[in-house]
Amino acid sequence: MHFLVTGGAGFIGSHVAERLLVEGHRVTVLDDLNPFYPPRLKQANLAALAALAALAGVGGERFEFVAGDITEQSTVDALFGDRRFDQVIHLAARAGVRPSLLEPALYQRVNVEGTVNLLEAGRRNGVRKFIIASSSSVYGTNAKVPFSEADPIFQPISPYAASKLACEALGHVYHHVHGLDVTMLRFFTVYGPRQRPDLAIHKFARLITDGRPIPVFGDGSTERDYTYSDDIVGGVLACTRQDFGYEVFNLGESQTVRLDHLIALLEKALNRRAIIDRQPPQPGDVPRTFADISKARAKLGYQPTTQIAAGIPKFVAWFQAQSGGSGDATPST
Repeated sequence: MHFLVTGGAGFIGSHVAERLLVEGHRVTVLDDLNPFYPPRLKQANLAALAALAALAGVGGERFEFVAGDITEQSTVDALFGDRRFDQVIHLAARAGVRPSLLEPALYQRVNVEGTVNLLEAGRRNGVRKFIIASSSSVYGTNAKVPFSEADPIFQPISPYAASKLACEALGHVYHHVHGLDVTMLRFFTVYGPRQRPDLAIHKFARLITDGRPIPVFGDGSTERDYTYSDDIVGGVLACTRQDFGYEVFNLGESQTVRLDHLIALLEKALNRRAIIDRQPPQPGDVPRTFADISKARAKLGYQPTTQIAAGIPKFVAWFQAQSGGSGDATPST
């Protein structure tokens, strides 16, 4: 099959594209290589994907990179008009709760308008199946744990969360009105090799390695459901193998980890002590995320296998291999 992977040069997207290539599929990656974090990191991911395709002796026949912005309708229309896609895995987005507080209009434009552009192009060009990344942030300050797909989600607390909630609603509209098969995936705090440098685990590893303070917002009691990248990719690919009409799935590890425990795990794996810089809690941050994955288990066969105690050493091994012991990690396979 021919897959379009938007955001395929990024952290999760490059892993998804890699797995699709390994399984013998044709992959087109659409990414604008924006400077939200250093574009050279995404370019390294793309080089690794091209090398993987070349190793299989197929090169450009099975892998293509298209530089483009999903907010530009003409770019999206040209992409769909020139190629025949069987499925779209839409991972491109402006990410992050705190940055969205500073640029809410940008998050609306990229995440919501960009998603509409892709759905419209797919509808007009006969693409019937979309898999779209959502986020655990849509649950807001949900008091009920673990978070279930059936829980009410009408009180997001950041522009990023609101944009993802809007994308879920749009997915339902395009299923209901146009008959598209749309699967929404609520990712829970993904980490692993190639993780974005602005995300906590990567940022903390770099600062601890450099002997610099790490910013800890609050008292360290916030909890996250950290999910290893391999497990997320397994869930994404499971969605490509069957149709659901319209469905929403949590993809998490289904266990919570306190921030202070996460820091302790990083200290152990790095064999260095962290210098803590205590700061007040940040607007938009939620106190806890915790995925109920029973639905994904039942319908996708989703079964995460890498718990945090094993995942952090794996991440640190990648980080140190790429950085040579410094904090400047450049992704690769």
